[in-house]
Amino acid sequence: MAEPRIALVIGNGAYQSVSSLPNPVNDAALMAQTLESAGFEVTLIRNGDLPALQRAISAFGADLREAGSEATGLFYYAGHGVQSFGRNYLLPVDAAPGNAADLGLVALEAESVLRQMASARNRTNIVILDACRNNPFEDILELGDNGLAEMNAPTGTFLAYATAPGNVAMDGLGDNSPFTEALAVQIVTPGLPIEQAFKQVRVEVIENTNGMQTPWDTSSLTADFFFVQAEAVDPEALAELQLWDSVRVTRDPVQIMLFLRAYPGSGYSIDARELLIEVMALEVSGTTTEAAPEPEPDVTKPDPAEVADFTAAQQDGSLAVYQEFAARYPDGIFIEAARSEIAALESAAAAAAAAAAEPLQPLVPDDTPDVVAEDRAVTFGGIMTTGSEVEIGNSIELLIQGSPLFPPFEGLPEELWKDQTCTSCHEWTRDALCTQATVYTGQNAQRSLALEHPYGTAFKQTLRAWAAGGCQ
Repeated sequence: MAEPRIALVIGNGAYQSVSSLPNPVNDAALMAQTLESAGFEVTLIRNGDLPALQRAISAFGADLREAGSEATGLFYYAGHGVQSFGRNYLLPVDAAPGNAADLGLVALEAESVLRQMASARNRTNIVILDACRNNPFEDILELGDNGLAEMNAPTGTFLAYATAPGNVAMDGLGDNSPFTEALAVQIVTPGLPIEQAFKQVRVEVIENTNGMQTPWDTSSLTADFFFVQAEAVDPEALAELQLWDSVRVTRDPVQIMLFLRAYPGSGYSIDARELLIEVMALEVSGTTTEAAPEPEPDVTKPDPAEVADFTAAQQDGSLAVYQEFAARYPDGIFIEAARSEIAALESAAAAAAAAAAEPLQPLVPDDTPDVVAEDRAVTFGGIMTTGSEVEIGNSIELLIQGSPLFPPFEGLPEELWKDQTCTSCHEWTRDALCTQATVYTGQNAQRSLALEHPYGTAFKQTLRAWAAGGCQ
């Protein structure tokens, strides 16, 4: 943590003159361990007598003053606590008052802790009192009130009680009190503001005590406080998750394949492959993807208007339409997919501009024969007399209606691609194919040319020559 965090934790249960309590020492140990995991430097006092508590409180205040204004101080007490004349007292294990007036002499006034914290002038202080058990001095008439009295805390303080002022809390039937047991869980929950943490504690204690105990808190904090900060989000991992969320909602095989190619080692790749096989099987069988099961319930359902606009953008395929969609739905469920398309289209446009400005240079992978000569004229509908075996006697227009020689993606079952037309999994309009082909003319096209194509790598050389000629 950036700021110093200092905690004093006290658990008193082995009382000498009044009824003992089995759980406060356990509660203090649990709280000390939990606070240490949240970055606090903890001093733990077990079964302290009055001198020990006084020394601990004094040292706690000194440590806070030395730590500076940005420090966070936390005081936790579990054990017997009583009120007298509107003041709260925390009982050391050797407390044996004969009269209510003796409490100031034999017990620790809770206000003294607040005074030590206030003297440090630090930004945030937290006081937690699991000390609202029944009155242990039933024979002292002036101590007839159960529970603790409400206290006024200095600015920048969060006060929490195991139960509401004037009420009694339970020590618990297990190893810990219901309040501390619930609190230990919430403290280590990342990204939970302190107010929400204690609200959740209240809900759990009410439920676990059948409504017999309601924790209570009051705050004069002036800054946000988290026991444990939310885990840092990797921007790349977040972008990957957002893209996957948008792709799986579309159930578009092209989008799924693009995702797998963009993130080949993704933790979502197994789900993506399974979804790809499912939707392609539906395409091959003639069943529409709309008849497929609904997406998982944790996926946010997009607005119907957003779905319609994204579908229209996919059908149009132009950069301007995708940009308009991204501007209209900056936080939409398809935004990552739209941004991916925009980036690809902008890259293709830049490559086309560069290709138009400079003569085309041969760019062929070392292990791929150059089947396209620089001066070879390729048109969309022209019959090719040179090239690979699959190209000779065909045109680009005819080829895209044919069947692939290789699976569009590794691991795809043969029945989903072999003897199927390539248009069953591609929006292979002339304009869309030109956009794809233009990528192969760019200065950084070597990697794209080297990747296997369903018609073989040589087909990419044909597309490259076609794009270099202006996609005529």
